[in-house]
Amino acid sequence: MINRKKTRQIFVGNVSIGGGSPISVQSMTKTDTRDVNATAKQIQSLVSAGCEIVRLAVPDVEAALALGKIKSNILHLKSQIPMIADIHFDWRLALEAIRQGIDGLRLNPGNIGAAWKVREVVTASKEKNIPIRIGVNAGSLEPELLHKYGRPTSEALVESAEGHMKILEDMNFYEIEVSLKASNTMKTVNAYRLFSEKYDYPLHIGISEAGPPFSGMIKSAVGLGILLSEGIGDTMRISLTAEPEEEIRVAYEILKSLGIRRMGPELISCPTCGRCQIDLRPLAEKVENILKNVNKPISVAVMGCAVNGPGEAREADFGIAGGKGMGLVFKKGEVVKKVKEEELLKALIDLINEE
Repeated sequence: MINRKKTRQIFVGNVSIGGGSPISVQSMTKTDTRDVNATAKQIQSLVSAGCEIVRLAVPDVEAALALGKIKSNILHLKSQIPMIADIHFDWRLALEAIRQGIDGLRLNPGNIGAAWKVREVVTASKEKNIPIRIGVNAGSLEPELLHKYGRPTSEALVESAEGHMKILEDMNFYEIEVSLKASNTMKTVNAYRLFSEKYDYPLHIGISEAGPPFSGMIKSAVGLGILLSEGIGDTMRISLTAEPEEEIRVAYEILKSLGIRRMGPELISCPTCGRCQIDLRPLAEKVENILKNVNKPISVAVMGCAVNGPGEAREADFGIAGGKGMGLVFKKGEVVKKVKEEELLKALIDLINEE
């Protein structure tokens, strides 16, 4: 049982973050925000994948003005997903995003200039109950911190966040969440640890620019797995050079592996060895592809020999264990039927679909 760090609770739209709320999964659209139809379509796809909060880049006024239209285009969705505007440097874009009905801001107040500009954003955010995420990134630390520490250390990341936090706190604004990201896994982990020891603001966790799918998944699973196992983290994003729906899938797999949240199926399959007597790898790949379209929280085992196969298959909700051109099909620990190897996939899928 993981004991989570108790943090303050904020709300991004209808999603609560911190305060013991379930760890939410989010992503960022990879379309041009100014393209309303393409962005709305991608958000719909993300919702179908299980995304609970979506962030959109707002590089200019045209993109800011598109936010309201995008929000109108996704009103029909079963769950109205909260939208966060990603703002850099220009407070006017933040104000326009708020006018367009955005649910949250990702904005570092120290980067937008004079105090009166920050105050305008804070005042508008208070009026609309909009939280602000301070997003510190190792790739864009303040020059004075780089000079002080010599490089973007974990301590520098935390100090950067503290500077931005103070600006908001001095204006009596506390609807804050914080992220401290680097592409280096352990630098990120240590930054979150340091921050979590000192503050109770909710934390958005992630490894920045984690990379293409293979390496990015590994870095994210290691880094976020460490943090989550220590009870650190209230919402998360996996940053991959891939389709955003893949980020959602990986996030839930990490949460599932730690027993924190279950969404969709869990696939168990053996690595194969010299005892395997059926062509298991393509079979497992086919099952995995089919399960991507299944939203039920079930476990499915695809096993290839008589040593661990039957036992693992019995432990799963559904399973198959093969050997010498034949295989057994299991449901909740009981053998349902024995079929030929070429019939195993259909028998398994038919059984799952009966539920």
